[in-house]
Amino acid sequence: MRLLVLARHGLSLFNVDGVVNGDPARDRGLAPLGIEEARGLASQIAALAIDGCAVSTFPRAQQTARLALGARADSVPTTVDPDLDDIRVGDLEGGTLADYRAWKHGRSRDDSFPGGESLNASARRYADAYERLLTRPENTILCICHEVPVRYAVNAAAGSGELDGPLHDVANATPYLFDAEALSSAIARMRGLASTT
Repeated sequence: MRLLVLARHGLSLFNVDGVVNGDPARDRGLAPLGIEEARGLASQIAALAIDGCAVSTFPRAQQTARLALGARADSVPTTVDPDLDDIRVGDLEGGTLADYRAWKHGRSRDDSFPGGESLNASARRYADAYERLLTRPENTILCICHEVPVRYAVNAAAGSGELDGPLHDVANATPYLFDAEALSSAIARMRGLASTT
């Protein structure tokens, strides 16, 4: 891999409703605005020769990738990687963002969501997925996943001391570019910051 084009999916129906969704089987796909955002991503990457694609198991990510690739969608090899999935929130599934944030308040990144995983466990999972992308033979890979893995990669590549900042709110269907060196650096930093204490 020489270039990774990393993006969050388009606005989803659950985003519109403010519902937390970490189970791909419950995903309801993109909202009408999310479809337009994915088509906008297509125009942003139209000049790039995309050789491969990686997506999470969530329909909203896969739908975004198909729309972003447009006429190329059937000819670009696509890998579905569960390690790119959104955070597994367990018992908070289907709850509100307010409930999610309230549960997180005052807890450490090593505390697992009830019936789910911890933030640090998800960061290590994302690092594993990104490392697999580095070893793929394609030159330019489009990766469509979720806000948190994009946020972690961007902040780690920038050398931040925390995975949740300074970039926190990741725009939908907005591309972030990583060459192999930047992605390698991000992977190492993610693993370092997410190591158990």
